[in-house]
Amino acid sequence: MKQIFIILMLLSFAYVLEGNETVSPPLPLPLGVNPASVRPLVDLVDNHMQDQLLQRLNQTPLWKKLIREKKMTVGLVDLANPSEIRYAGVNGNEMIYAASLPKIAILLTAFHCFENRTLEQTPEVTRDLHLMIRASDNQAATRMIERLGMEQIQQVLTLNRYDFYDAARGGGLWVGKEYARTGRRLPEPIKGLSHAANASQVCRFYYQLAMGKLINRERSREMLEIMVNPGIEHKFVKTLKKTMPQALVFRKSGTWKTWHSDSVLVWGPEWRRYIAVALIDNPNGETILRKLIPELEAVLSETAAHRHAARRS
Repeated sequence: MKQIFIILMLLSFAYVLEGNETVSPPLPLPLGVNPASVRPLVDLVDNHMQDQLLQRLNQTPLWKKLIREKKMTVGLVDLANPSEIRYAGVNGNEMIYAASLPKIAILLTAFHCFENRTLEQTPEVTRDLHLMIRASDNQAATRMIERLGMEQIQQVLTLNRYDFYDAARGGGLWVGKEYARTGRRLPEPIKGLSHAANASQVCRFYYQLAMGKLINRERSREMLEIMVNPGIEHKFVKTLKKTMPQALVFRKSGTWKTWHSDSVLVWGPEWRRYIAVALIDNPNGETILRKLIPELEAVLSETAAHRHAARRS
């Protein structure tokens, strides 16, 4: 079934790359903000939203246990008002094995190389990036790693302009092995993981994309176009398709054994504009992620009501 899906994806990408695609309406993102005015996400922590998030999560005994054992990490960014962006997280700097989620680091490195003209943006490379993100195809990801080199991916992640991995501040995004059964392994320094992430840095990735600050506005837009309308419907997306089918969803997830992760940038009506990230080490992680979205939206709704009441008082 997966092979048939990948073949259909390849045919559709080939059709697009030949210039035969139906013109899609422009994305509402990145936002039209001055990149110089974008504040670091760490400066946007909202204490009220933080309290609400932890309180909500702790109401479920299993989640409370996973949080206490640092086997569940969650990040939430409220984008409803671009001038009042708010961030909250639980175990936000805890590194967890993330399977395919760190493929977003490969995506960033590819576009960094496009911009610096060290990698040609060919139809074959573009097709692999689509397959890697939308279908989470491991062979496409491995081909991209071979083109870029793992050392270069790690160098890009640690550049000051991106700063997506810093061992002194909890780590971040890491790709230390091809997405194949065998091959060289370059584990990340903190926990020795091959493919890892923490919620705070994944939130930063989406935040900078939404602000048009990841490389530059045009490159942010191109990456968003690859991440929109995910091809796999499970975890966060399974719930979002039911509760908010009209919303735009930009997404990358990961699964391996007991490790389940998901990350979305949701652009829906009214206050339903947010970034949600969760990484979980538990056999029931898939179910937990489906149930997590309504709880995160409840936090956002309460935060919006609290903000409105504060303005009126």
